[in-house]
Amino acid sequence: MDYFDTFSHVAKMVTLKFLLAISTVKQWHTLQIDINNDFLNGDLNEEVYMSLPRGLTVSHFPCAGPPLVCKLNKSIYGLKQSSRQWYTKLSDALLSAGFKQSQADYTLFTRGQDQHFIALLVYVDDIIVAGPNLKILHQLQDSLHAHFKLKALGTLKYFLGFEIARSKHGLFLSQRQYTITLLEETRYLGSKPAKTPMDPKLKLDKVQGEPLADPSQYRRLIGRLLYLTLSRPDITYLVHTLSQIMYAPRTTHLQAVHHLLRFLKGSPGQGLLYSPTSSPHLRAFSDSDWASCSLTRCSTTGFCVFLGDFLVSWRTKKQPTISKSSAEVEYRALAATASELTWL
Repeated sequence: MDYFDTFSHVAKMVTLKFLLAISTVKQWHTLQIDINNDFLNGDLNEEVYMSLPRGLTVSHFPCAGPPLVCKLNKSIYGLKQSSRQWYTKLSDALLSAGFKQSQADYTLFTRGQDQHFIALLVYVDDIIVAGPNLKILHQLQDSLHAHFKLKALGTLKYFLGFEIARSKHGLFLSQRQYTITLLEETRYLGSKPAKTPMDPKLKLDKVQGEPLADPSQYRRLIGRLLYLTLSRPDITYLVHTLSQIMYAPRTTHLQAVHHLLRFLKGSPGQGLLYSPTSSPHLRAFSDSDWASCSLTRCSTTGFCVFLGDFLVSWRTKKQPTISKSSAEVEYRALAATASELTWL
């Protein structure tokens, strides 16, 4: 009641990888900022009341009459409006400071040019600022600190489960600790490593194997593996194939997940390397097969986008209709590529 919309400002992962790639090529500084109690900063546009907190007594009011309530002057955690109002508060402060908001990703803000350029990326209360001039970045930190209580975490090293390591060879992005934690919780940390993500002899369909008595474990594993694909394109195909069977998984699908966990044991630190010698030019590749899905006979379209030598975006998707010829598949592949480049 009494709210119009609700959302959290979450940066797109392709925007994060694109910003890291650009920062590596141009040798920008990257800093990380964490906002303290971000949802408490929002101002409410509606009248919102809450019951008195448990244990609070008001002695100077008579006990008779209706129960007392509190009127909120600012947002608090638990309100449907909190995330929206925090985003409004932060974006208004950035726009008033001269930043421009990206129309492709509303969590990306930019200001200035050349040596005065600043890029700022927001993921709820975690902020990345990047630019060529470290002094200007620190000035921006001080300016934000005047509006909000924050923690200056220094050079970007760990962000949303991603580990960012810099050296003379460039920037390396991985989810090593996330992978090790997953292997520990599934008790596969001491398993024998597998050489490939998938057993080539295994067929994944809806009829092989027995239905799982409790599919909840399978679904939790797939959910965690989906997040791991953000830095591991080598497991993307298998994980997305297994995710299509989440409504009725079988023993063969769980065996494929266990084989994948053994593969991750052999390379927990695999990730993406961004070299400073790469060129800052966009390249995109797209392809489609014809009726490859044995279950639906739908064709699959895939694309990948590079910034120089850096892989920043990739995707495969089954087409919604069944193609009757390979020429029709090729046409849809070209349309998908043009759409992605327009979005970027």
